[in-house]
Amino acid sequence: MNTADIQDLCGAHLINTYGVRKMAITRGKGAMVWDAEGRQYLDFFAGIAVTALGHCHPAVTEAITRQAETLVHVSNLYYTEPQARLAKLLAEHTFAPRWFFANCGATANEAALKLARRYWAQKGPARPGIVAALQSFHGRTFGALTVTGQPRFHEGFEPLLPGVSYVPYNDAGALEQAVTPDVGAVILEPIQGEGGVRLPDAGYLRRAREICQARDALLILDEVQTGMGRTGTLWAYEQEDVTPDIITTAKALGNGAPIGAVGCTEEVAAGFTVGSHATTFGGNPLSAAAALATLTEVVKPGFLEKAAAVGAYFVDRLETLARSRRQIKEIRARGLLIGLELDGPAASVVDAMRERGVLCGSAGPRVLRFAPPLIISEEDAGCAADALDSVLGEM
Repeated sequence: MNTADIQDLCGAHLINTYGVRKMAITRGKGAMVWDAEGRQYLDFFAGIAVTALGHCHPAVTEAITRQAETLVHVSNLYYTEPQARLAKLLAEHTFAPRWFFANCGATANEAALKLARRYWAQKGPARPGIVAALQSFHGRTFGALTVTGQPRFHEGFEPLLPGVSYVPYNDAGALEQAVTPDVGAVILEPIQGEGGVRLPDAGYLRRAREICQARDALLILDEVQTGMGRTGTLWAYEQEDVTPDIITTAKALGNGAPIGAVGCTEEVAAGFTVGSHATTFGGNPLSAAAALATLTEVVKPGFLEKAAAVGAYFVDRLETLARSRRQIKEIRARGLLIGLELDGPAASVVDAMRERGVLCGSAGPRVLRFAPPLIISEEDAGCAADALDSVLGEM
């Protein structure tokens, strides 16, 4: 089928919630994808920071193939080896000895919010209040949507989850005032991804940890987008010398296989007991095998250091470009999560980049976002920078 045929079929039968561009991707390999007409693109968006190892990585493909020939799914009423091994590997590379597997980032955050409330309900007294940040994004389920501090996502879905309040991101004073005795948890992104790739000041997350500690509230860090090496270390919290009580991850965890995860301390894990929370597909053998293969590759010696070096090279190229292209107002970056604030709409730049064979995205109306696979080369980074130079030059 060509793009027009696929578009017509989708138009006839899918509910349109994505504003899909007139392009059908049919194949991917490494940092490259191809459309239905055979045109090649350098993928600098990675399925919204998902395919960290690139498309069809041999280790992940082999793990999925082997698992598909062995056991695709059983319920979580039985033990499975891939899930057990994945939980062990995550525990070895985080502060968290206990894990719950979900389907995606939203359901991981949903589980984290439920865990926090039930922890306090069990421990007593109940502390249902949750503090979230403005401009945050945590997902589209009702709980995750409520703690997403962007009113445009709330429109038409009210009333939302009660007991949630918001503070400006990167404002420790406001956070301290908001954590009152009925607040049981604070949820923050180490870097706001969908909110515009906004990095907090040095020390903000550490201060948030101190406030939660002093007020006896749980700190939940949403590493759905920043985790799995995206910012140069396996987890963004490692760069801030901060240990949360609960962490959530998804996106790159399965390199494209649908999986999310919630990690926590032993004490907090006691909030969930048999029957208190569940999922049909979370951590099923197929997705767990893919995630196990992905994490095994990411934690290999030298992998993250190489990705961080390429990220630094790419940012350096962009900073050089910004000195001659005045459309770039600010560059906000850590590792290979990069946002360029522009003086006009980002969507037109995204479209023009696609016409030049580079896929990227946006994070708000004026922020161009790059989140390429962590396996890109300096040559790939140079190609993307050259394409952006050409686009901005013609604008």
